[in-house]
Amino acid sequence: MRITGYRTFDTIQEWGRPVGDANGVFADGVTSVPIVIVDTDEGISGIGLGSHVEIERIFPAIDGEDPRAVPALYDRMLRQTFKTGHAGPVFGTIGALDTALWDIKAKLAGEPLWRLLGGRDRRVAAYASGLDIRLTDDELVSEYEVYARHGLRAAKLKGGLDIERDRHRLCLVRDVLAAAHGPRPGLMLDVNEAWTRKQAVRHVCELERTLDLTWIEEPVRRWDAEGLAAVGRGVRTSVATGENLTGLEQYRPLIAAGAVDVVQMAAVWGVTHFLRVAALAHAHDLPVSPVGNSPVGLLHAATSVPNHLVSELQDLIPPAGIRVDHRVEEGAFVLGDAPGLGVSIDESAIRSPADRSRMATAESPNVRPEWAGRRLLTTTDGAPLDPRPGVDGRPALRIESRNEVSPIAPR
Repeated sequence: MRITGYRTFDTIQEWGRPVGDANGVFADGVTSVPIVIVDTDEGISGIGLGSHVEIERIFPAIDGEDPRAVPALYDRMLRQTFKTGHAGPVFGTIGALDTALWDIKAKLAGEPLWRLLGGRDRRVAAYASGLDIRLTDDELVSEYEVYARHGLRAAKLKGGLDIERDRHRLCLVRDVLAAAHGPRPGLMLDVNEAWTRKQAVRHVCELERTLDLTWIEEPVRRWDAEGLAAVGRGVRTSVATGENLTGLEQYRPLIAAGAVDVVQMAAVWGVTHFLRVAALAHAHDLPVSPVGNSPVGLLHAATSVPNHLVSELQDLIPPAGIRVDHRVEEGAFVLGDAPGLGVSIDESAIRSPADRSRMATAESPNVRPEWAGRRLLTTTDGAPLDPRPGVDGRPALRIESRNEVSPIAPR
């Protein structure tokens, strides 16, 4: 059996509401979902949900190879990018190809991937995550009532711009989940690297006066091992991070510094990466938690590792043109028996993004705001105020709201 080629597609996730975080928001509620399909000479194809950036440079590492040698082919793809590096979306392309290869391997065995990898239980514990920073109070409550009806007992909110607003929103969601499932639901806050070390400790300690947080996610920059460790020492809640780390080598400094309590991996980085990071974390008695909108491959892999804690559930509806053989019930993903990942593609139903360039605009959550980590304080509605020179050269405070900036005269 040999790999003969690949195909790529782009479809969309329609959220039906604004989605984003402290860095920005997609106001139309539409995000891009890239797809990679790997073909073989025996007519069996594998599917990977993830980047296909520079795939023409990476694919020669596996072209003509036996797709069953998945870990060895993963390493070949890493070596293929040796000089320029494998960070960022290139790592996502490697992950998408890797996931497609695991799909082929399990299909050949006639088993779901979770069974092939040695999983015993098809259920994977989940928490709700609505990418919800722009929602009104009523919208927030309605969204998490839907999650609660599916048995979700823990939730992660986006925040980091206003302490009182974060407290208020966390309390709203706490009450929704408590009403459905009893007291003390799990509560997490994700600020997407928006703070300095001192801001992180001050903000979390204030929240901890009235709330029991399960974890604070990415409080400072992803590579700041010393800063993450300092935050961990200054707060009671656990520090979760790792979704943006691209490569096993990037986790070692954080773990060595005691900078992470919950080790995360992005779904788009692939199955082999997850398995290797999970083994590293397990060696240090740390739990792991996959992150991402379509974490299908990692859900299968999570059944086979001893230190899986919980997986992120964002949207309950799959992207356009994609069908998945799993369901959500009683607070868990329940994986099916279809061979491979249990993912199928209806090419006629795929809806291509109208304008992929918008992913890099200033409004996008994928672009770090200029003043992230340097905000002096915030308004009560979460709009950050920053010290900058006024139009006449005098110091002034300026308020950013939805990427519009207007001066506020100094008092």
